[in-house]
Amino acid sequence: MRWRSLPGRVRRLAERELRKLRGIDERVVRLAAAGGPARARALFSYIVDPFLLPAGSELPHSHTHFWESWTMARTLAELGFEVDAIHWTNRTFVPREPYELFVDVRLNLERLGPALGADCLKVMHAETAHPSFYNPAQRARLAALASRRGIRLAPFKLLEENRAIEHADCATLVGNERTQATYRFAGKPLFPVPISQPLLYPFPEDKDFAAARHGFLWFGSGGMVHKGLDLVLDAFAGLPGHRLEVCGPVERERAFEAAYARELYRTPNIRTHGWIDIAAPGFLALTRGALALVYPSCSEGQNGGTVTCLHAGLLAVVTPEVGVDVAPSFGVLLDQPSVEAIRAAVVALSERAPGELAAMARAAWRFARDHHTRERFAAEYRRAITQILERFRPALARRLAL
Repeated sequence: MRWRSLPGRVRRLAERELRKLRGIDERVVRLAAAGGPARARALFSYIVDPFLLPAGSELPHSHTHFWESWTMARTLAELGFEVDAIHWTNRTFVPREPYELFVDVRLNLERLGPALGADCLKVMHAETAHPSFYNPAQRARLAALASRRGIRLAPFKLLEENRAIEHADCATLVGNERTQATYRFAGKPLFPVPISQPLLYPFPEDKDFAAARHGFLWFGSGGMVHKGLDLVLDAFAGLPGHRLEVCGPVERERAFEAAYARELYRTPNIRTHGWIDIAAPGFLALTRGALALVYPSCSEGQNGGTVTCLHAGLLAVVTPEVGVDVAPSFGVLLDQPSVEAIRAAVVALSERAPGELAAMARAAWRFARDHHTRERFAAEYRRAITQILERFRPALARRLAL
């Protein structure tokens, strides 16, 4: 479409208006049970967009939730459910038929759960940390920035408060123990599943680690302070012998961009690239010239960008809140992220021998291949939902022949 060539901000507004005109957030898509008549009915509330694409279309890889939503609903259909899929922001859908299973990510469990009744098994799919942790964590980072540099910025897309976990019988969850801990107050069983990865890169066998060990990457989407870019810029502005490549839509956050214009655009060892497509050759070119991702986010579910960089053979200098279990064999966990702690971690890594760094990079790549692929997500989600049905609805599980 012609509007796709418009500048980013205008294009995003056009996309939102087109979405409203198409009524995507209010669509209901029915998926037939696979392999025969339906043996049960499920309501599924996540990302509806993949089910509206023409048959055979490639799903977007800009975020893992497109493919994961499609896979979760297809898994339910393969288990014998007829599935009604709606978007998680749908505020108008009213159930007119009974459902035996309801899966939702955030907002519809509290609204629709009571109407579905006690006989309906209600499962939350948690793909972020709980708002009671996520929102204060971001506000604390903003306050720290104001204290450190006198820069006051508004919050960026705080999570809408919800009581989804309280209205669920249990939850599947994308994240590590740090993510899980934000939901434990509710006392509901949690079934972790690993985030997927759309692209699998070969290990960079001929990478020059002696040359790359002074190169680092910050790779993220919106929420620059939430995701620690301010800390990383301040750290590298004081490390002239180390390079930083900034990959993310900085221009969408004008106040942050203005506050950090010197670091972003006028500091010799820092280059700002904007948003980078992970399928484009330029992304792998950047990773080949770098040693590690530096990403001190204050709250995630399980960060897809971290997993993507591990797949590209980068080490990780991250906080536990990224939701990925980074081991010393391929990275550094920053329990108390600060400008000084980031500098120390970066310098310490860059001083290791190239052979040791190559072994760490292979360990990062192997970890990602073993734990974060589409196949792994599909298998683990199927295992989790099967365990949930067997535990909470054994009669239904028998009817589905699980």
